[in-house]
Amino acid sequence: QVQLVESGGGLVQAGGSLRLSCAASGRTVSSYTMGWFRQAPGKEREFVGGIRWSGGDTYYGDSVKGRFTISRDNAKNTVYLQMNSLKPEDTAVYYCAGGYAPIIYRSNAYTSWGQGTQVTVSS
Repeated sequence: QVQLVESGGGLVQAGGSLRLSCAASGRTVSSYTMGWFRQAPGKEREFVGGIRWSGGDTYYGDSVKGRFTISRDNAKNTVYLQMNSLKPEDTAVYYCAGGYAPIIYRSNAYTSWGQGTQVTVSS
């Protein structure tokens, strides 16, 4: 089982940037898919984006395309979510997830989850 720990959340003004990190431990994630999801109060969990660790292919939800970028650091076993041009509607708890996820945007395809980190964007 992989343990995931997110960091980097916080409060930022609209138009600003944040970078979230997700550090994996417990086993290698070289064959995993790593996903980022978010959940705002009263809303369903939403797919933000994901990366196939082995090939580095990235995928994004429509609401963040062109603003968010996912990358990975093999040496650190860490995935990053760079968030630019943030909007108040990006406010949510952001979760990192890992697993063998053939359908990358489905949250039930992931077996490991981080504890979540709060991102708040003020207008």
